[in-house]
Amino acid sequence: MSKHLQRGLDALRQSLVCQFASVEQMIQLAVRSLVERRTDLADRVIASDKEVDDAEIHIEEECLKLLALYQPVATDLRRVVIVIKVNSDLERMADLACNIAERARALDRYPLFEPPAELSEMVHAATDMVRNALDAFVEEDPAKAAEVIRTDSLVDTLNRVVIDLLHEMMIRDPEFIEPAVHCFSASRHLERIGDLAESISEDVIYLVEGEIIRHKHGVFFDMTQNR
Repeated sequence: MSKHLQRGLDALRQSLVCQFASVEQMIQLAVRSLVERRTDLADRVIASDKEVDDAEIHIEEECLKLLALYQPVATDLRRVVIVIKVNSDLERMADLACNIAERARALDRYPLFEPPAELSEMVHAATDMVRNALDAFVEEDPAKAAEVIRTDSLVDTLNRVVIDLLHEMMIRDPEFIEPAVHCFSASRHLERIGDLAESISEDVIYLVEGEIIRHKHGVFFDMTQNR
């Protein structure tokens, strides 16, 4: 590997870590705005989106430059491909954080509406997935990435519980139909953030192990347990 390519890969990695930190902060603020009814935090999230969009374009352009200039192969090519994929997932996470912030602003009009308690549990699980996915990427730790993937089932379960409780709430009190729909959307966006954290973790495993585990988690976990 040339020194120029190595410097380019190092710079890409650092840019992506910074993007990860920005998106994680957006998610944290978005869920706080939802749980704490803080529209000021929701406004901060939405205002941050352009910065993330600009960073996403810059990172993608740098990846394309490295591919064109140095034609990396093997592990180096894998690193560039993973940066492109994770960069895209992070931008989508930021969009979902903005969607949650918008739902939080809408819910502010219904001060008597109390979201199901399980939503807070789901918030903690989803934000933990994002944080651990970042750690797995920085540390290139496939075991930590695998733990993120396992946690996704908990977020999916909590999402179903929240949706069922919201349906019951709408049946009991028609006045809560509109805020419950906003809460339903926020829960769905959280579940999608968890899916993207899972996707990033799959990419970490591919980066380190060279194994594409999408759609075959069980097989991979069985293999790692037998090592």
